[in-house]
Amino acid sequence: MQYINTWSENNKVGAYYTKKRKKKLSTILYEQKYLLVMSIPFVIWLIIFKYIPLWGWTMAFQNFQLQKSFFEQEWVGFEHFVTFLKDPDFYRIMRNTLGMSLLDLIVGFPIPIIFALLLNEIKNGYFKRTVQTVSYLPHFVSWVVIASIISKILSPQGGAVNELLIALGIIKRPIQFLAIPQLFWWIVTFASIWKEMGWNSIIYLAAIGGIDPQLYESAEIDGAGRIRKMWHVTLPGIRATIVILLILRVGHLINIGFERQMLLGNNLVKDYADVLDLYVLEYGIKMARFSYGTAVGIFKSVVSIILLFIANSFSKKLGESGVF
Repeated sequence: MQYINTWSENNKVGAYYTKKRKKKLSTILYEQKYLLVMSIPFVIWLIIFKYIPLWGWTMAFQNFQLQKSFFEQEWVGFEHFVTFLKDPDFYRIMRNTLGMSLLDLIVGFPIPIIFALLLNEIKNGYFKRTVQTVSYLPHFVSWVVIASIISKILSPQGGAVNELLIALGIIKRPIQFLAIPQLFWWIVTFASIWKEMGWNSIIYLAAIGGIDPQLYESAEIDGAGRIRKMWHVTLPGIRATIVILLILRVGHLINIGFERQMLLGNNLVKDYADVLDLYVLEYGIKMARFSYGTAVGIFKSVVSIILLFIANSFSKKLGESGVF
């Protein structure tokens, strides 16, 4: 189709002129000197709060005790890592962590993209801004409040979901959703989608705003409707953004957090609610096993880096852009 060919030709022309405009590194640094100066405070913050604390990783190889200095600590090598891998709860915790993360990736990742595509098609400016505001608001609400709302909605006593299902004749008596272990992953996933969908769509809306309007005009000339324009123009235009965010999301699979699981979980669903971050909180910090908690934290970081490299390599093999 003409608009697809136009898009391809525009990319080739853009790549040609980008290559022609390449400059020496010294020239680029001089032209961007003010931006570099502005970035210095953020670099200092990064070093102080992100890199210097990495010294604390040495605790993972010690039987760390607060009353002793660094040189008085007992070094135990990889003992804490071995203990963690041999823990009977290890496989259950990894199952829950990866299960909820993959469910969030498969179900939760595409929804902000779809929402951004639909929101971009709204022509009424006032209505569009209203929808954006309403969808963004849950992001700024604490998980404590969100968990309370979810618990109330799913409550067997006057909960909106149970009342609706009974009114439709789907069920005869209320269901205690938060007491069913097999439903816990889905409840956590949909709670997260509701809270973050609007906020996660911002970057896609920004990417859509950078698409050349001439591509849409070419598509209209070829007789394309809204759906075909979204499929053949909008989605290819934001494909690079989608790939980058997907790679970062894969690298973040094992870092699922613990707020949702702790606030929505209970003893009845504990076998499905325990995740790595909650495990570190319970068996590392609360029990003052700082070395053990640090070892589990390093394990998470190493796995995240491996997943990031795998996703990035796989993306490049498919011909897509990577993070590095």
